[in-house]
Amino acid sequence: MSITYLEAIREAQAKALADDPRVYIYGQDVGNFGGAFKATKNLAKEFPGRVIDAPLSEDAIIGSAIGAAIEGMRPIIEMQYADFSTCGLNQIVNHAATLFWRTQVACPITIRLPSGGTAGSGPFHSQSMEALYATYPGLIVMTPATVEDVYSMLLEAVAIDDPVIFCEHKYLYYHLKAEALPTEALPTGKARIARPGRDITVVAYSAMVHEALAMAEELATEGTEVEVVDLRSVKPLDTDTVLASVARTGRLLAVGEAWPWGGVTAEVVARVACEGFDLLDAPPRRLNAKETPVPFHPNLWGTHRPTARSIAIAVRDILRQ
Repeated sequence: MSITYLEAIREAQAKALADDPRVYIYGQDVGNFGGAFKATKNLAKEFPGRVIDAPLSEDAIIGSAIGAAIEGMRPIIEMQYADFSTCGLNQIVNHAATLFWRTQVACPITIRLPSGGTAGSGPFHSQSMEALYATYPGLIVMTPATVEDVYSMLLEAVAIDDPVIFCEHKYLYYHLKAEALPTEALPTGKARIARPGRDITVVAYSAMVHEALAMAEELATEGTEVEVVDLRSVKPLDTDTVLASVARTGRLLAVGEAWPWGGVTAEVVARVACEGFDLLDAPPRRLNAKETPVPFHPNLWGTHRPTARSIAIAVRDILRQ
């Protein structure tokens, strides 16, 4: 029996609730309705009084969670879409992120952000906010790309004493399956080699890992061996694993679904250029979504974000240098 990415999120929350009475879930329609994407389906029945519907105010939702964390609770907050989290930006970056550094009081909150695009979702329900939150000290930003990681990393997020921004990709909810849930996992902050190779390093995270892997399969038929690195988290970012990969291949392409300006891919390229310039045999490059709001039309959306095809074109171009 297989389990989907979305079901793994639900199972992780159920385990967190069962294991720790301090854990509760708070968000819009998370109770009897089961959440906008059914990530909390049936949890309100299984854990009465601990899966709580919130008012339509992200600012109030996150503010109350910070207060509960100060008093010893470990809230899991569901934003209906990552885009809406900016309505609570002040609470996240000026209060949750700085609380320990101002008061030495921990703020163990987990904010789940259904992130990234799906066909037809448009500009208000498709944004990738990880780079924004990674900018602020005090926040951990997780970007799981697999069923196994979304389960184990969510449990780790709840256990961490720092505030965690948990970027779960909506496109992966039903498109990704695994045979079973993991019993062990890499810690957050450690990248993994999703596919070993010798000719070029492609660094990706979240849904772009799967586009990169599809590209690598295609190029393998041409005799090109692409090494794919899955960052897993973008804050902290595992520079050592990226540099070790570039040392093996001599070339780098960083791929992200978010806009290019000041993003995760820019950070990856900057770190390699600063700390591993002598490892490079060609200029490092990055590939991101187009610098426009996310379009509604499925055909436009399909060309707005990086795909296996556009990644392959960029990889071939780098290999010619």
